[in-house]
Amino acid sequence: LESSMEPLADRLATAAARGRAEEVRALLAAGAQPNAPNRLGRSPIQVMMMGSARVAELLLLHGADPNCADPATLTRPVHDAAREGFLDTLVVLHRAGARLDVRDAWGRLPVDLAEERGHRDIVRYLRAATGGTGSGSHTSTDGAEGVAETLGCHWVWEREPRE
Repeated sequence: LESSMEPLADRLATAAARGRAEEVRALLAAGAQPNAPNRLGRSPIQVMMMGSARVAELLLLHGADPNCADPATLTRPVHDAAREGFLDTLVVLHRAGARLDVRDAWGRLPVDLAEERGHRDIVRYLRAATGGTGSGSHTSTDGAEGVAETLGCHWVWEREPRE
């Protein structure tokens, strides 16, 4: 870790983007801040490999903001996970307090993006989490958790969701 002259924020964002959970863990332990922007102004949770629920969990356990929005597109990590079809990551984000009722710059909810891409499992999870409307708050995880278990989602989150 000490050998690179690259700032910790850039190194953490790069490790998160590449899905390198152990490197993310080591950088966080070395004092990298989970919400610090890289040289391009993006936080690690915004650039993380969406297929790595473990990277998401590590960042969130260290205080990453699950609701940080891209300033240009207004997309949040839940939009990316829904669009790309990563249910495990979406569940980790949701249980950490990510809101599911947020629209991007084009007015799309995460459920809209999942529907556009044909990710039926994510659509079912999001509808259960939002009471079927797609516009509920981040606090209703009970119905969604049952759906996620039925769909074979692997739980990695250990904490209770924030109210």
